[in-house]
Amino acid sequence: MTFPRITFVAMAAAFFLTVAKAQQPVPTVVDPVLNLASMDRNVDPCVDFYTYSCGGWKQHNPIPSDQSSWAAWDKMQDENTFRMREILEEAASGGAKRNAINQKIGDYYAACMDEKAVEAAGIKPLRPYLDAIDGLRGKDDLAEAVAGAAYTLGPWWSGRSSALFFFSSDQDAKDSSQMIGEIFQGGLGLPDRDYYLKDDAASQELRKQYLAHVQKMFELVGVNSAIARAQAQAVMRIETVLANGSMTQVDLRDPKKLYHKMSIADLQALAPNFRWSAYFAKVGLHSLVSLNVATPDFFKSLSDEIDKENLENWKTYLRWHLLHAAATNLSSAYVNSNFEFYDQTLQGTEQLEPPWKRCTKQVDNRLGDALGQAYVEKYFSPEAKKEALRMAIEIEAAMERDINSLPWMSAVTKQRALDKLHAVTNKIGYPDKWRDYSMLEIVRGDAMGNALRADEFEFRRQLAQMRNPTDRGEWAVTAPTATEEYDPSLNAITFAAGALRPPVFDVNSDAAPNYGDAGSGFGHELTHGFDDQGRQFDGQGNLHDWWTPEDETAFVKRASCLSDQYSSYIIVDDIKINGKLTLGEDMADLGGAILAYMAWKESTHGQSLHTIDELTPEQRFFIGYSQYYCANVRDEVKRMRATVDPHSPVEYRVNGVVSNMPEFQEAFHCKAGLPMVNQNRCRVW
Repeated sequence: MTFPRITFVAMAAAFFLTVAKAQQPVPTVVDPVLNLASMDRNVDPCVDFYTYSCGGWKQHNPIPSDQSSWAAWDKMQDENTFRMREILEEAASGGAKRNAINQKIGDYYAACMDEKAVEAAGIKPLRPYLDAIDGLRGKDDLAEAVAGAAYTLGPWWSGRSSALFFFSSDQDAKDSSQMIGEIFQGGLGLPDRDYYLKDDAASQELRKQYLAHVQKMFELVGVNSAIARAQAQAVMRIETVLANGSMTQVDLRDPKKLYHKMSIADLQALAPNFRWSAYFAKVGLHSLVSLNVATPDFFKSLSDEIDKENLENWKTYLRWHLLHAAATNLSSAYVNSNFEFYDQTLQGTEQLEPPWKRCTKQVDNRLGDALGQAYVEKYFSPEAKKEALRMAIEIEAAMERDINSLPWMSAVTKQRALDKLHAVTNKIGYPDKWRDYSMLEIVRGDAMGNALRADEFEFRRQLAQMRNPTDRGEWAVTAPTATEEYDPSLNAITFAAGALRPPVFDVNSDAAPNYGDAGSGFGHELTHGFDDQGRQFDGQGNLHDWWTPEDETAFVKRASCLSDQYSSYIIVDDIKINGKLTLGEDMADLGGAILAYMAWKESTHGQSLHTIDELTPEQRFFIGYSQYYCANVRDEVKRMRATVDPHSPVEYRVNGVVSNMPEFQEAFHCKAGLPMVNQNRCRVW
């Protein structure tokens, strides 16, 4: 389980409209770490610091028609996508000089871009799987049917919904040196359980639109409208039962509630109407003895529903999830229908992304380490890696000083916290060992086949991990991705190469905004190791209670201050932040900014720092921090994120943080009583 600082990727409007009509090079002008043009100095920073820092950016960067939101971070990722596109187009051009890596990524991209071949194939690539579902003779066959297409029915790494549940490998939460099988709740076509269970008018209307979408997808494969309508209702009925049995997003934040190691016999007794031994045997795990059943109540509900629903309805359900999982790789009718509901209806996106962008993202998702090698070689300098690592070490040193100075934590718990801090691993830029794709067959002209083989390759790789010790050097993200994350089971921070570039990080920038932006990012991820979730893991990544009861009580009290603060903020309409859902990210935002400020002050101690562009160094630090979050977001996305996103809206990730920092109030001379001065300051770390 990982906790990224930013998870939503989009693209700039003016930028896209210029380049989508022709193959143009990567833009050479990028935003600096502190961009004066992004500011609105007509706004009082003590009243609304986010708008003061980002008002100009919001005005000049409207949301593109093919995106649901658009942020400074997304713009950087979009530039990374253009860079990947150049690499892929060169690789796809062929020639005798191509190495094995370029052959894989180039042929995958070429096949994906071959729209005529994709249109001609239509639904044919899925026929073997659809025929297998049609051939089910009884509900006892469900296990083998799901196992036979496990890698097509929404594997967890695909970001798609799953059929019935998710199955993968993961670290044993109480023995992090070993990998273990894990099953997790899933089986929903809507983003979260609450979409099925809320009874307000908007939720009811959305469910009607979802039913219409499922019906349309069935009609595309030749089912007449009356039968397709009934089949959509069967899907909704089954998914609603699974939603009722699913844990809430808040409960999913508690790792102790997600650890239930069981034997296969115990799992069979828990959920008797699914033949688990048959499932594991079919996927090749004949000797699997135990696994983690992350969400037991869900599997009870699943088993009960298997008993209640007839076989034909289960066939319908599996067909739907197969179509849904494969939709983006099928012909245009399926792609467009999928876009109309999941992008237009759910997120307000107006236009489908161009094929080259969708295909570039596919290569990054399925052959990320192969594409990553080419990206790093061309775009990531040794100097950037060296400077980023230096900053990470300084942030960790600041954390050590912070822990030692905490007035509310006992000496015993402080020492355990320091032990964990000293065990943190920093993964900077790219992995030490790239993934080997030599056994994966990529065929030019076979787009869906390539996607299926790539997903099966990753599924088999996952299964093989269950027989091996934990590989602590493995990366969960690709090098070209603009992302940062903390993994509590590895006690490791990952800062990908795609994130270590302007406007987040620039070796040529003055230090203040660099620390405010990238430094706060490092501090954010480091704080995740000590937030409401991460603090439950020790330095080796084991789920272990290393807190004294008194210190835990003190921690919870301080965390509640943040939860209460953010729960008062309105997202959109009358929807407020769920402070319990966003607590970990809110804590990491505040902790990250505090640690980065401490590290910057220590790093520049004794230096003569000057005012630049009429901004003091301290002001430049905080503006650099704020401009990381400059964004425009559609209302539809705000509503969706209120339910599923553990991050607060961007304006509160800025204003909520600085209002708790006396260093900010001093930098901008903010008087008591102004909005950016929290009268009840919150601080945990």
